[in-house]
Formats: sequence, C-alpha cells, structure tokens
Amino acid sequence: MKKYGLAIQIFIGLILGIAVGAAFYGNPAVQTYLQPIGDIFLRLIKMIVIPIVVASLIVGVAGTGDMKKLGKLGGKTLLYFEIVTTIAIIVGLLAANIFQPGKGIDMGELTKTDITKYVETTETTAQHSFMDTFVNIVPTNIFQSLMDGDMLAIIFFSVFFGIGIAAVGEKGKPVLNFFRGTADAMFYVTNQIMKFAPFGVFALIGVTVSKFGVTSLIPLGKLIIVVYGTMLFFVFVVLGGIAKLHGIPFFSMIRMLKDELILSFSTASSETVLPKLIEKMEKFGCPKSITSFVIPTGYSFNLDGSTLYQALAAIFIAQMYGIDMSIIDQITLMLVLMLTSKGIAGVPGVSFVVLLATLGTVGIPVEGLAFIAGIDRILDMGRTAVNVVGNSLSAAVISKWEGEFRPQKAFVQDVEKVS
Repeated sequence: MKKYGLAIQIFIGLILGIAVGAAFYGNPAVQTYLQPIGDIFLRLIKMIVIPIVVASLIVGVAGTGDMKKLGKLGGKTLLYFEIVTTIAIIVGLLAANIFQPGKGIDMGELTKTDITKYVETTETTAQHSFMDTFVNIVPTNIFQSLMDGDMLAIIFFSVFFGIGIAAVGEKGKPVLNFFRGTADAMFYVTNQIMKFAPFGVFALIGVTVSKFGVTSLIPLGKLIIVVYGTMLFFVFVVLGGIAKLHGIPFFSMIRMLKDELILSFSTASSETVLPKLIEKMEKFGCPKSITSFVIPTGYSFNLDGSTLYQALAAIFIAQMYGIDMSIIDQITLMLVLMLTSKGIAGVPGVSFVVLLATLGTVGIPVEGLAFIAGIDRILDMGRTAVNVVGNSLSAAVISKWEGEFRPQKAFVQDVEKVS
C-alpha cells in the first residue's frame, strides 16, 4: 500500500467499507467490530486538533503582534463568511424551488427516524441568541474551554496570548520557541495519524452502510441527487467564481486537498482534516497568522455546505407536506437561517439543530425532519466536503485581501493564468 498515495488508500478503504456494509446489511456484528476502529481514528484526530490550533495561532499572531491589523483581519473574515453563507442559502432555496424534490413524495413509503436527541439539544440552546455567541467567545476559564473544545474561545485566548508574547519582546522568545516546536511536533504526529486514515474510513463507512442499506435511499433519491447536484454547482460555479475573481488557482487548490476532501467526505467530519488544512494552505501561499485564524473560525461561521443544505431541506419538507411558501416566507426563512446558523454554532448535529430551531418559525412541521434523518449521514458527507472547500478558499481570499497571498512556485503558473 505504501506505493499508493493517501487519497488512493482512503478511496480503497471507502469502497471496501461500502462493500462490507452492503454485504452484512442489518448485521449488528459489523458495528460491534468496526465501530471501535472508527472511534479510535476520530479520537486520534480530536486529540491533536486543539494543540495544533493553539500553537499555530500563537506563533502566527506573535509574528505580527499588531492589534489593529488583527482587528481588521477579524472584521474582513466575518464579512466574507456572512456574504458567502448568504449566497449558499440563496442557492439552496433556488435549487429547491426549481427542482422541487419534495413534490409527489409519498410519506407512507418513508421510514421515520428518532430525532429526540436533536430536539433535546435544540431545547437546551433555545435561549442562545446571536449575541450570546459573541459574548461566549470570551472564555471565563481557558482550561475549561480547552476541555470542552470550545474553538472560538480558544482562538480568542490564543490571539491575545500571541499579542502578549510579541509585546514582551526578548522575554517572550523562549515561549514563542516552545509553541513553534509544539506546532512542528504536532504536524509530525498528524502525518503519522493520517497513515491510519484508510482503516478509519473503512470502519466508519462500513458501519454506516450496514445500518441504512442501499435500498433505503431509493424513496429519497431525488432529494439526494438535488442536494449533491446543488453542492457541486456551488463549489465549481460560486466558489470557483470567487477564486477566479481573486486570482486564486482553484483547481490547483482542489488537487492539493484531494486527500482531505476524500477523508472529510468519508468520515463526514471536518475535524479529521482541520490540522492538515492549516498545514496545506500555508504551503499553498497563505501566512500562518491567517490560516490558523480563518480556518478554525470558519468551522463555526462559514459552513457553506451546511447552510445550503438547511435551506434546501426546509423547502423540501414544506413541499412534502404540500405547504406553498411565498417569496416573503422564503425571505423570512433565509433571514432566520442567517441568524440561527451562527447563534448555535459548534453544537453537535448542528444542521439538524438549526433546522429544528428554524422550521417552526416559518410554519413548517418539524416532524418532517424525522423522514430525512435516516439519510442524513449520506447528505452530511457531501456538505462536510463543501465546508472544507469553502474554508480553504476563505483563507486564500482573506490572504489576498490582506496582500499576503504568496503562492508557492508550483502554483505560480496557475495564478498567472487566472489573474
């Protein structure tokens, strides 16, 4: 296997996992033996994410140490996130209205899935407003935030700590060297963990396919096709257009991230690729101070694939129930999604939680989510990959805005072609 690249190894694991899951559909032994392998891989990734983000961000910020510059960077980043996620919502609404995947669906053919855990999560976050998100960015106890994996609070602390290191000058150099060494060591650990990725993908996809089976996808086949088709349109037309507008070699970036895209798609987890995204986007030409800030922040504020899916799924459920939503209703839905998708960012099962928090406000039965929950994993794989592309591109765009995008020699020709 060593002679094959990681992308091919992961793809082989994906295909074998699908084959095993389909062959042993409904057999609990698949979950018994394969789930621990998948869980170990995900735990390994979770183990390294926070140390890499903290160390990389502190090193990057300490290298600039300019509070005014960092404030400008944060403002531009949030502006870009809001514009692109709003476009994603609009694209999702347009696709649902044009292709109408929910029309003619016989709900008697669909299987309901228990969504109690999502309802409970929604209830606990019901009082969590948009402003609460910004208040909670400031941690009261950084060690608690590290334990909880509260990424926004961790980023906030790391930025200020990096500024502090820069401010004390020579006294801060030993601390800076420590975090620089930590970042280098953790990237080495990441590369070792990624060797286990094909086995993790094999196990996770095998368990997934053994649970839902291939035949369960047929009644909702139109929804799956529309969601994936719309996501492809968004990636290559919308994000590709943004890249071309800024002179960024989009297809070179996609080729560079092929391992991460296959891995994120297979595992339906953005965390599995976050460390490598930071590393690769630096190699692509983005400075550490930008990649280590923009990419982790994007995991809470720039979920392009998720917001696109939420808009499309909401209209799908309305169509399934025969509810005719006017233009005003859909504009209201868009505005509510713009708020709720940020207000409870970082919550587990965020797409379903956002939909539960949104549907009732525009008169769509939340019970409709139970009909699509069974295939959510399949849809989640696609939207996770789109999130990865969107966050990677955001780092390049913000680097361009800051005048700090320095493409490596391997990409210079591509940059010149699209400039």
